Amino acid sequence: MEPGLAATNGSALPAGKVDDEHARRIKRTKLKRLNIEGVGREPSKALDSSLKRHTALIKRMRLSIGADNRDQILKDIDTLTLEKYIDEIVGATVEGIGKCKTEKDVWSAVEVISALHRRFPTPYTPSLISSLSSSLSPPPRGSLASLTQEQREKEDGARVSRQRPVLRVCAELALVGIIKGDGERSGGEWIMKVVKDLLSNDPSLSSLPLLSTFLKSYSRPYLGLVPPSTNTKQISAGSEPGTLSAATSDEQHEVVVGGVGGGVKEEEELVEKDIRDRFKRMCEGYFESVSKKLTIEHKRLQEQDRRNHEAYIRSGEIFEDRQQAYEKMTKGYEKLLASCQMLSELLYLPLPSLPASSNTTSSILIGTSQSGVGGQEGDEDYVSGGGKWEDEEERRFFEEVMDLREVVPRSVLGIEDDGVGVGGVKEGGGKEGVKEGEEEEREREEEEVRRLEEELEGLEKGGDVNGVGKGADGDGYDKTGEGLPDEDDTTTPTPTSPLQNTITSPPTSPQLAPQGPSQLLTSLLAKLPDCTNRTMIDSAAVDFAFLNSKAARKRLVKFLGQVQKSRIDLLPHYSRLVATLNKYMPDVGTELVEILDEEFRYLQRKKNVVKEFSEIRLKNITFLSNLTKFRVVPPHLILHMFKVCLDDFSGTNVENIALLLEGCGRFLLRSEDTSQRFGKMLELMKRKQSMQHFDQRQTLLLENAYYQCNPPERAPREEKQRTPMELFIRHLIYDVLAKKTIDKVLKLIRKLDWEDPTVRHFLHKVFTKPWKLKYSNIGLLAMLTYDLQRHHPEFTISVVDQVLEDVRRGLEQNVYSTNQRRVATMRYLGELYIYRLFSSSIVFDTFWTLVTFGHPEGRPVPRQPCAVDMPDDFFRVRLVCILIDTCGMCFDRGSQKRKLDNFLTMFQYYILCKEDLPMDVEFMVSDSIESVRPKLTLFKTVEDAAVAVDDMFTLAFQNAGLAGGDDSGEESGDEEERRDEEDEDGEEESGGPESPIDERAPSPETVFVKSSQEHLGPSEEEDADFAKELAKMVVDTSTESRKVDRRTAQALWDSSVLVPAAARKKRMEEGDGEAPDAATAEGQGLMKFTLVTKKGNKQQTRQIAVPAESALAVHTRTAQLQDKVEQQHLKRLVLDYEQREEAEELKALENRNRSNGIKIRLVG
Repeated sequence: MEPGLAATNGSALPAGKVDDEHARRIKRTKLKRLNIEGVGREPSKALDSSLKRHTALIKRMRLSIGADNRDQILKDIDTLTLEKYIDEIVGATVEGIGKCKTEKDVWSAVEVISALHRRFPTPYTPSLISSLSSSLSPPPRGSLASLTQEQREKEDGARVSRQRPVLRVCAELALVGIIKGDGERSGGEWIMKVVKDLLSNDPSLSSLPLLSTFLKSYSRPYLGLVPPSTNTKQISAGSEPGTLSAATSDEQHEVVVGGVGGGVKEEEELVEKDIRDRFKRMCEGYFESVSKKLTIEHKRLQEQDRRNHEAYIRSGEIFEDRQQAYEKMTKGYEKLLASCQMLSELLYLPLPSLPASSNTTSSILIGTSQSGVGGQEGDEDYVSGGGKWEDEEERRFFEEVMDLREVVPRSVLGIEDDGVGVGGVKEGGGKEGVKEGEEEEREREEEEVRRLEEELEGLEKGGDVNGVGKGADGDGYDKTGEGLPDEDDTTTPTPTSPLQNTITSPPTSPQLAPQGPSQLLTSLLAKLPDCTNRTMIDSAAVDFAFLNSKAARKRLVKFLGQVQKSRIDLLPHYSRLVATLNKYMPDVGTELVEILDEEFRYLQRKKNVVKEFSEIRLKNITFLSNLTKFRVVPPHLILHMFKVCLDDFSGTNVENIALLLEGCGRFLLRSEDTSQRFGKMLELMKRKQSMQHFDQRQTLLLENAYYQCNPPERAPREEKQRTPMELFIRHLIYDVLAKKTIDKVLKLIRKLDWEDPTVRHFLHKVFTKPWKLKYSNIGLLAMLTYDLQRHHPEFTISVVDQVLEDVRRGLEQNVYSTNQRRVATMRYLGELYIYRLFSSSIVFDTFWTLVTFGHPEGRPVPRQPCAVDMPDDFFRVRLVCILIDTCGMCFDRGSQKRKLDNFLTMFQYYILCKEDLPMDVEFMVSDSIESVRPKLTLFKTVEDAAVAVDDMFTLAFQNAGLAGGDDSGEESGDEEERRDEEDEDGEEESGGPESPIDERAPSPETVFVKSSQEHLGPSEEEDADFAKELAKMVVDTSTESRKVDRRTAQALWDSSVLVPAAARKKRMEEGDGEAPDAATAEGQGLMKFTLVTKKGNKQQTRQIAVPAESALAVHTRTAQLQDKVEQQHLKRLVLDYEQREEAEELKALENRNRSNGIKIRLVG
């Protein structure tokens, strides 16, 4: 490779690509020179003319003329005569070219063809070029027209596969001088003509892959294309402003000239420059056409997607045929997009900018177009994501209008066989007049748009807002050429009731049915106010069609023009009646629109009269809006009315514009024929609104109407994706859980895979969010938690911890939006305590935290603001009441009663520190306190409550100095007094905080007796008798309880277990402190026993004093002495046995040493 070439291209292309392109150019140049110089030269040695070798050569060439057979074919060409087999060789060459797939095979084919060209330039080369041209010809359109779409696609794919290697070989043959143009020019023009024919006769773009294949390998020699420079240079600090683009252009020119072909002179190029330029322009023009088609297909796909979305919203599903059409369209679009992207990369041109998806917005972009009036960009800005109608029912009402021809005879409608209509004009005639009318309407629309744009430009330059100078009154009607009648000569069109004009009062006595047409019409008009649905109004249209006459139509128009101003609900149905009749009786719609137009003009002149004509304006605009949606009112007329109101944008016209936007704004904005003009008007309205000052009512009217007409962009709410397991768990807890199904839910939850952390996480989320359940089902959720404790205790602990954490977080944050959650959480906490999932100390800690958290030194101050508990914030009072209502009834005896009394004293003080309670909170407090302490006297002043709180704290501090056993003793006494009245749950709770064992447990299961001294115990027979009697006593007392299951009582006591070793060890360590009590008890003739109760894994103990003379005490003391004597005896035997064993071992060792002697080994 030449050094200059590498230096030139080093910054533009990778070195490997530069080398490959340079090597290919050198090979082509050498072969071209050889083909020019060696044409017609005969071989020097004798040639073989055997039929066998010629047949073998032709057969080999038919198989392939690629790299595999190249050497043998070239050898045969040099050694065989071949003159008699030129035609067969040409056919074999064309077939062999079709088998060349790789670049190496293509070059081998070029070398073979060059060898044959040099030997037989006249008979072989023209015939071969003709055959290759036929192979590259586009398919005739007639042959493809009879094929189906699938067959056509299959045929195009096969054709492209056949023509791809042929095109590559022909491109190489043109570069090496075999295919030539006119005169001595290269074959580039021949290749360009072939490619142009393939692309120009291909409306389906099936030949696009051929162009991509051609450009991949031959864009440099045929088009002169080189990749843009990838090196980025820093702009010089001294460069002058405005010189950057010129410098960039010069640099790009240098790259193009010296790119891959850098250092190559123009005369050394294989294709002439003019051919390269024309070829390049042709490819760029084709790329532009493909880009336009891509944009069109993109819009079609978006529109189809939008229609599918609307169909899904209407019917809840997308039908199979629509889905298949969409998938087929998507597949074609993706294929076209991939081809366009490839062309963009090969031609180094940017892809077209595709419009954003219309599904992401349901609003039309107003005021974003900067293009001309009829430009394509302006049309794109008004592409809507929604339809003309708000829902499917509205669409059916306004679009699915009944055709009277299907239910009424043609003669009744005035339609004759020759097509003559009611007005005497043939339906098929009058085309010239229709065309003239369309042209006039088009000119009027263009003029309207031009005036709108001029007014917008005037607003941008600071022109008048209200369009002063357009007319004295500002109504704008002078522009249409229609003069307004004088105000004095015009009577006020005051609507009157149709019943006053055409209908008499209904008779009280029966009469015969009306017989004449006039009477039938009167009866029909009398029924119209009662036609308030689509079926009734369609039936009325059919009835009127049978009464059709010019007089009847005039009476109907007069009746419709005098609708009561209070019956606005009838206007949509009357509009449907007019739309149904208007197709065959056009004078009905025309005359009614004229009446409404005249009424609108009159109201414009009387716009200073506001209150008297407000209902008439509402009726007029509503009627016009409904007729517009039925396409009875011409679009230019309703737009002109909107423009008239917009010219004088003040007073009653503000309300008129709002009514027009609400009535038919969405329809006009989303209709193709009015979208652009109405969009301009909306843009003008928004600009004028921003430049004027309206009161709050008018601003609200305009904003609501605008957004109802053109809703703002709103992202769809994304539904949270949940796994089937999570959905199943939520279904069980939120939907299935009830009193009758709690056992079923428990079984299903226990069957879940508790080893899966995901399942445990879902369960934890559900069990710690009680606010998502019905408030009445929170107790059931607590019951489920209680039942799961037996099998998954760690899960229950985590649930309780999370609930307590939620309570604490609510106190710290005190966010109003979470109050409902906090109420449910507090109820859940109380229900969990009822099922004994934690001790009462946690409940009282929660009570005291609710009234002290956040206050200085943990004590509220009257009327003193607190960051998380203001004096006017009573939500904590509600939480306390909820917790008292849930579990306050459990604290009615023993130390828990005293604790609750102390808290109620503090709670009253807390309430009095706040401002006066609202009535509902006051009732809640009184009901809650009355439920637990009916006879409690409430404090009246904060001073009395403060004194009571101080006394309570003083007494508590004094009791804190006493021995811990005193309180326990009092508690035990209380428990003894209420054993016959309270159930096992209350008995268990009384010894909660002060007992040595305070663990969480689900239910009472075991009770047994243990002496306060070392456990020696009575005999087995006596123990069994005692357990039996004690169990009988407990069962008898628990009959009155509601919380103990009678069927499991005996089983609970039969499963008695001993006191845990930890409790025994603790009690033995405290033996010194209990000795005085034991001695005192013995001095009084009593013996202390420890009563142990067990609820699941939770055990509680209590001291029981038994008379020393009782059989239980005597037997226990005797057993203790016997056990102690036996223990001392066993201890003495063990010690004696160990001494004897030690003596015998020493004696045996001594005898062994004496008999064997001692052996000494010397090392080293």
